[in-house]
Amino acid sequence: MDWSDCPLVESDPYKLGGVPILKGTRMQADSIVENYEGGSPIEEISYNFSIPEETIRLVLEYAQAKQKTAVPA
Repeated sequence: MDWSDCPLVESDPYKLGGVPILKGTRMQADSIVENYEGGSPIEEISYNFSIPEETIRLVLEYAQAKQKTAVPA
């Protein structure tokens, strides 16, 4: 997923080799989505990764909006 215009996510070649992560963390943005799609509730993701629930909700909303606008190949 292209996270380049998400204000909560950064890609820095010196942090995890440039993999998109939540700003100020080492948590991969895609991992948030994968955990949620795998059945983990927001509260559990928040607890497991010490990330505020509101941040997780915003990341999931962004990902959902991006998936809706994606054009199938």
